[in-house]
Amino acid sequence: MENRGCCGLDCGSCDARIATANHDEVLRAKVAEQWSAAYGVEFRPDQIHCTGCMQPGVKVGHCGVCEVRLCATGR
Repeated sequence: MENRGCCGLDCGSCDARIATANHDEVLRAKVAEQWSAAYGVEFRPDQIHCTGCMQPGVKVGHCGVCEVRLCATGR
């Protein structure tokens, strides 16, 4: 069974989620570089911190301002 985030990605195969769960700083840096290129916004490795969209707690990095997550969790 897949665990889908608000973004539509499968959390189990999402590099941002994997990097956070495994405390993998190399993968965090890779994700930041990829997202920066893909979205035209600079992402730093410390902003790659995904604990899961629907999990309780304070969201840091991009997740704290993600419009898709804020919309989905507000409904």
